[in-house]
Amino acid sequence: MEGASYARMPRVKIRELKDDYMKFELRDTDASVANALRRVMISEVPTIAIDLVEIEVNSSVLNDEFIAHRLGLIPLTSERAMAMRFSRDCDACDGDGQCEYCSVEFHLRVKCITDQTLDVTSKDLYSSDHTVVPVDFSADPSSLESSDGRGIIIVKLRRGQELRLRAIARKGIGKDHAKWSPAATVTFMYEPDIHINEDLMESLTLEEKREWVDSSPTRVFDIDPVTQQVMVVDPEAYSYDDEVIKKAEAMGKPGLVEITAKQDSFIFTVESTGAVKASQLLLNAIEILKQKLDAVRLSEDTVEADDQFGELGAHMRGG
Repeated sequence: MEGASYARMPRVKIRELKDDYMKFELRDTDASVANALRRVMISEVPTIAIDLVEIEVNSSVLNDEFIAHRLGLIPLTSERAMAMRFSRDCDACDGDGQCEYCSVEFHLRVKCITDQTLDVTSKDLYSSDHTVVPVDFSADPSSLESSDGRGIIIVKLRRGQELRLRAIARKGIGKDHAKWSPAATVTFMYEPDIHINEDLMESLTLEEKREWVDSSPTRVFDIDPVTQQVMVVDPEAYSYDDEVIKKAEAMGKPGLVEITAKQDSFIFTVESTGAVKASQLLLNAIEILKQKLDAVRLSEDTVEADDQFGELGAHMRGG
């Protein structure tokens, strides 16, 4: 309809928040925005990862390429990645990608001098920048496996074997290589809207109610032990499998329950690799989306200028 405004003001509500995990609601928007946010979090939020490895000595059982690949997949703390330069755009080193503005240098020097197998881990990587270090996955200090803070195993050495190398970490995005993706997983689901037909439900016996409730693979419904009424206990556990709808039809009670997806409400689950905190991952993704929208607005202004000024507008842009 002409003159109608479809502008929306999306709202975010945090449900659960940890350093590497986040669950939140995104409301008052549509699936295109939700999916854009998901894709940006996975593939366009920048992080820092090892991109160049120069091996001086390697007498381990793994070849150089294998070790370089393993080093690249070690997540590095990337809080300052947004402020760093991409190596290809860095004018301080002419795109060489080995200066303080666009890279971080690591060194690893380990030699096994005992008969006991030596684990070479991410803890053995020494960084030139204390803000960019391998992510520490030592979760619970009381845990036997994590109390020693061993880090991520790179290779194992026996007596006399040695590994010496220099590595350069650079800024990148998951679209270029998965090692730069800050997200282990990002998913969203439509929030379900569930309505039970109370009149039809009352026509069922208690046994039939139990049979209908148990037909759901997940615990969405339950029976109140006092009133013996069927109630919705966890609507978000519904997986859009239509099992309860099929069961109602098989019982001769079509319309027993109506389940629809709210088209403007989404529930996100975000798991970070640890390179950036889950909350910062969301904020960075929103900032990148804003930059993309600004670029679209600028391009539209440019097209309008070309329409108005013709060749002059293109010439002023160097076209």
